[in-house]
Amino acid sequence: MATTYFSKRNLQFLLHEVFRAEELTQYEYFSAHDRETFNLALDSATYIADTLMHPYLKEIDKNQPELKNGQVTVHPKIKEYLKAMGDAGLIGAGFSFEHGGQQLPELISSSIGFILMAANNGMMYTGLTSGAAHLITSFGSPALQAAYVPNMLAGTWQGTMALTEPQAGSSLSDVVTTAYPQPDGTFKIKGQKVFISAGDHDATDNIIHLMLARIEGAPKGTKGISLFVVPKYRLDGTDNDVTSTGIYHKMGQHGVPAMHLTMGEHDDCVGYLVGEPHHGLPYMFQMMNEARIGVGMTAAAIATAAYHAALQYARERPQSRRLNEKSQLDSPQTPIINHPDVRRMLLFQKAVTEGALSLLLEAARLYDISQVAEGEEKENAFLLLDLLMPMAKSYPSEMGVQSVSQSVQTFGGYGYTEDFPVEQLYRDIRITPIYEGTTGIQAQDLLGRKMTMKGGKAPQLLFAEISKTIAEAGTFDDLKPYADQLTAELKRTQDVMIALMPHAQQGNIERYLSDATLFLELMGIVVVAWQWLKQAVVAKQALLTQNPQGDELAFYEGKIHTMKFFFHYEVPKTLGLAVRLKDTEVLTIVSEKELAL
Repeated sequence: MATTYFSKRNLQFLLHEVFRAEELTQYEYFSAHDRETFNLALDSATYIADTLMHPYLKEIDKNQPELKNGQVTVHPKIKEYLKAMGDAGLIGAGFSFEHGGQQLPELISSSIGFILMAANNGMMYTGLTSGAAHLITSFGSPALQAAYVPNMLAGTWQGTMALTEPQAGSSLSDVVTTAYPQPDGTFKIKGQKVFISAGDHDATDNIIHLMLARIEGAPKGTKGISLFVVPKYRLDGTDNDVTSTGIYHKMGQHGVPAMHLTMGEHDDCVGYLVGEPHHGLPYMFQMMNEARIGVGMTAAAIATAAYHAALQYARERPQSRRLNEKSQLDSPQTPIINHPDVRRMLLFQKAVTEGALSLLLEAARLYDISQVAEGEEKENAFLLLDLLMPMAKSYPSEMGVQSVSQSVQTFGGYGYTEDFPVEQLYRDIRITPIYEGTTGIQAQDLLGRKMTMKGGKAPQLLFAEISKTIAEAGTFDDLKPYADQLTAELKRTQDVMIALMPHAQQGNIERYLSDATLFLELMGIVVVAWQWLKQAVVAKQALLTQNPQGDELAFYEGKIHTMKFFFHYEVPKTLGLAVRLKDTEVLTIVSEKELAL
């Protein structure tokens, strides 16, 4: 099995050279930290990943959770992992000191998640707990915070996000789980939830569900949804009538149980209201947005692990001779990394994974600024983050699937077997375009809301940021052609919006959004091209000012080479997408005359 599952050098490059993580310490909230404390947290995560996670990648995949007699059992290493994460303070890495956390920036916290998920995404438990606990600290009463958060951050209690119902799916306005008010201020909960990741297991002493439900008599639709803490066990240790009805056996991510839960079978499930009634969905969106960055990071991590496995294999696997030497049968075979098509596949994987990680860290940095800055800086960071969120979730997920597919292809027939990890990673990553809002939902959010909110201010801010990078790149002769190409891509994106906007202005929303997923794909390519040009600028500056040698020289030159690959192989795809988006022929909207399906 591959010994390397992520590049520490690349992560350090992005954190400290591209995004200059230390600059966040100028804000009072992060002032207790410096580069050393950031790296200590990352080193701690790497140690846990190396010792408790990566060695058990296959074992956890092969020993799936089981539901027997109402109890869910998971691999015993998961309990060790949760304890280690709690003891190291990494579950609460991004929490304030007040709530028992390390008060680290999201830029660092999300990097910790990247390392852990690259090691073994079948142990995807702590991110869920962190997100649930953050909801309680953000909107819950002091009593709820004191009762639940410490054990969650210690790794002894699991947290979940319980939204989806059998009849509702992604349509949260159709949630029917009901909360009945009780005289003591609590609520009796009745209903069902499905696909609840880590929704029940024996690796912690309690499971704390952050659950959407509708208070009896509440308005219909999303405005009538409230948020509740619904524990598996009450604080006195008694059962809370949350029944594990079933466990879904999944295509991948076998280490994490996906549960079907039934609340109130015996009319004895107690829930505790978080915040105000009927505000559940806005509250939950905080966790969902964090979870969307997390899903994108998980996808980038899985694809990164697959890339490094494919890279190692390509360096070690001899086959045939180079194309200009095919007739030299007496000469030794060459490693497959020397074949152009294999190099194309590897460069594609590198371009996707490192580009996606850069985009996610851009989003994490904006999240930090949106939380700690003031005035216009805070507002602009929030708007940019809001705009980038659909791309930060979907590009790593959709392109990560393609990247891992190319990892399998690099191995040839061996990649399709269990002898190497990419078979498992291909199964694992496929869920990421579905988690926390499918790609189609993200696309409608981007085109239907984000591109037009506040009079289009968010895309104006984004284009201004991209233009800054273009200007920097334009000062280097060998980067200027790519700067010019990205300028043309911004113009292409604007032309697409000009073509689409009349449909929205005329109220024909179905037509406006009919190809929203293609628009999301186009925007994803553009913003990742921006990230690659940004990396190339930093690499070019390092080459000119640091005179690097050996591995460092190869690293920086490799960055520029991969940027060129992305611009020559991926960016041209926007041309076809733009042609379709501006096409007046409509083929997917149902009409009375055309029922081809």
